[in-house]
Amino acid sequence: MLTFCMQAQENSPFTTGFEETITSKILGQQRKVWIHIPNSNGGNKIKDRGNYPVVYLLDGSENFNTVVSITEHMEESNLCPPMIVVGILHPNRLVDLTTGTDKELPDVVGGGEKFMSYVEKELIPYIDANYPTTSYKTFIGHSLGGLTVMNTFLHNPKLFNSYVSLDASLWWDNQKVVKDAKTILPTQNYKGKTLYMAMANRLEKGVDTVSVQKDTSGTTGLIRSNLAFIKEQSKNKKNQLRFKYKFYEDDNHPSVRLIGEYDALRFIFEFYKLKIYDSELKNPDFKLDSLLVAHYKNVSENMGYIVKPGENQINNLGYQMMGAKQLTKAETLFKLNTANYPESANCYDSLGDLYLEKGDKAKAIETFKKALTLKAIPETKEKLEKLLKEKK
Repeated sequence: MLTFCMQAQENSPFTTGFEETITSKILGQQRKVWIHIPNSNGGNKIKDRGNYPVVYLLDGSENFNTVVSITEHMEESNLCPPMIVVGILHPNRLVDLTTGTDKELPDVVGGGEKFMSYVEKELIPYIDANYPTTSYKTFIGHSLGGLTVMNTFLHNPKLFNSYVSLDASLWWDNQKVVKDAKTILPTQNYKGKTLYMAMANRLEKGVDTVSVQKDTSGTTGLIRSNLAFIKEQSKNKKNQLRFKYKFYEDDNHPSVRLIGEYDALRFIFEFYKLKIYDSELKNPDFKLDSLLVAHYKNVSENMGYIVKPGENQINNLGYQMMGAKQLTKAETLFKLNTANYPESANCYDSLGDLYLEKGDKAKAIETFKKALTLKAIPETKEKLEKLLKEKK
């Protein structure tokens, strides 16, 4: 069903992704997408380094670099998991991102349903088959892209886990999305779904988000339609939708994209951040391992699959505790790592270092030997040989 060619620029510090061309039977076209693999995965599609949630991004040519930068920054700050970003390019965005008809543009609008069929039945399965993905998917769109996001949220909510609408053109087709919302929102259960809406400031001087709702001119149609949708959702809080909206008083239609994307992803993944207080680090009786297990259990419930604390994250904490002479706490952390990553030689090497620090040379030898059965690490071999010589 699909064929592709790939242009990859490896080993370049300035490359944020690469391009693939997919032949779509549904659209009868070759369609381009830009793809970013997390830097923590080496920027390539090797599947044995982990699997990642995917952000699907409309108007990829305008939004790809900013969203890649945001996701990489947030991952580095432990604010979200590492994520794949798929930027969808549009030969004609009016065709792809609208539904219905327009008497003034009858031949260049209204292909939105066919486009989303391509996304659902061809693009997403292709990405899942060829890249290290998880089941968690986020959908982001700005302007007409936001219209597509909202249409998908209402009519096919199971397709994505999280939806981000940035200054969406909900005025389109006589506010059909708002009319649909009036009948759909009261009947749906959106448990496990997240929606974030951003609105830019297009208001005249002296007009606010309350007074503008009394206006009837076309110039305020975009913000009025967004406010009308928000009003409908406020009537249906029992539908369990995790929902947030924000009016960006200091941003216009183009500039709201960057700040809206960042705020949206912060909201979507607000459950991901792990908070450890200094007092908990300093307290030798505080069970850091229990905190980590509980936190990632909650993360797993939100993501819909098992998420483990990162190997490096636990390793760093373990060495931090070892440096503070909290050896019992360090041991629980290193053992947590070996339980979560039993095939990692580095986890066993770190546990061996802990036993060395405790003066338990027998367990250190046993653990270093285990590490070397998994991978030939020169430093581990050197430590083991030194211990064996001392034993003689």
